[in-house]
Amino acid sequence: MNLTPFAISFIFVFFLIGPLPRPTRARKPHVIDFRSPNLYPEGITWDPSAQHFIVGSIRHRTLVSVSDAGIAETLISDPTLPENVTFLGLAVDSVNNRLLAAVQAMEPEPHFSALAAYDLRSRNRVFLSLLPSSDGDSGTRQIANAVAVDFKGNAFVTNSAGNYIWKVNDKGEASIFSKSPIYTSHPVDPDSPFSFCGLNGAVYISKGYLLVVQSNTGKMYKVDADDGTARLVLLNEDLPLADGIAKRKDGVVVVVSPNKMWLLKSQDSWGEAVVIDRVDLPYEDFATSVAVAGEDRVYVVFSQLLEVFKGNAGREWFRIAEVRAESDSEEDSVWVYVLLGLGLAYFLFWRFQMRQLVKNLDKKTN
Repeated sequence: MNLTPFAISFIFVFFLIGPLPRPTRARKPHVIDFRSPNLYPEGITWDPSAQHFIVGSIRHRTLVSVSDAGIAETLISDPTLPENVTFLGLAVDSVNNRLLAAVQAMEPEPHFSALAAYDLRSRNRVFLSLLPSSDGDSGTRQIANAVAVDFKGNAFVTNSAGNYIWKVNDKGEASIFSKSPIYTSHPVDPDSPFSFCGLNGAVYISKGYLLVVQSNTGKMYKVDADDGTARLVLLNEDLPLADGIAKRKDGVVVVVSPNKMWLLKSQDSWGEAVVIDRVDLPYEDFATSVAVAGEDRVYVVFSQLLEVFKGNAGREWFRIAEVRAESDSEEDSVWVYVLLGLGLAYFLFWRFQMRQLVKNLDKKTN
C-alpha cells in the first residue's frame, strides 16, 4: 500500500499527540432526575470523596445524597433540630470530612439561625452553632443562607437579612465576622422581587478571600478571609437576583439566579471582573444553587420553589442539570486547533532533522 505524504503526516501526528478531544457539544449535558417526595432542595454541594451530590430541603430536616445516576438516599436525618426548619446553603469541609449546613427557620416559626456540622463517615452531628445577632438587628429575623469553607475548616455564613457574614471555626465557635458598610451602600428597589434578600452565595478562593454575591443589588464583593474587610468587585454588568456561586479549577466563577447563569473571569484577583458568557435558565424551575463536580462540570439544582411560594407543594421528582455555555464549546474547539498545530510543528521539526541526518550520512559515504 502506497501512502501519500499527507497520510504519513496525519498518522505521525495522530500517534504523537494521541486522539483529539471531542468538542463539548458532542456530548449532551448530563441531567439527573431523582425522586424525593416534597424535598424542594434549595442548596447543593459536591462531595468529591464520595463522588455524589448532596442537597438540602426546604420541607424536611434531612440531607440527601444524589448519585450521577439519580439514586437518592437520605444521608442525614436530624429530628433533634426544631420542627419546620430549612436547610439552605451547604458546603463540604474536606479537611475534616464534614458537611456544613445552614439551618434556618422561616416565618411564621420562631427565630432560629444556626450552622450544623455533620461527620460524613459516622453521619453524626459534630456541633450545632447558634449564630449571634448584631446590635442593629432590632429583633428582626435574620437569614442564615449560604456557606463557604476555607482550608482550615472555618465556615463563613451569609446573613441575607442583616447583610453581614458570620464565621464559625472548626470547633463550632461562632462570631460576626464581616459587617462592612459597603454591603448597604447600594440602593435597593423595595418593590423588586426578593428585595429583602441581600448577601447570598459565597465561595472561598484559595488566595485567602471570599467572593460573595448580593441578590437585591446584583453586586459582588471580595472579602478578606482573615479580617473581614470587603470591597466591591467592579463588574461590566450587574447580576440581578444572584443566588448561588461556585468556582471552577480554571479560575472561572459561575453565578446562578432563578433564571440565568453567568460565567465570570478576572485578571487581577477579583478587583475587577467581566462576564464572559451567560445562559438562560427556565424561571419556572427556579434554580437556586450551583456546584462544580468532576472535570469542572457545572451543575445547578432546580428547586421548584415557586410551587412552595404559591402553596402548591407536593412534588415527588426533582432535577440536577449540567449547564454549559457557548464559550466552553469555543474553547474546546480552539484546543483542537492548538493540538493540531503542535503536532504539525513536531512533524516538520522531525522531518527537518531527518533531512539533516540523511545529508550527513551522504557526506560520510562520499
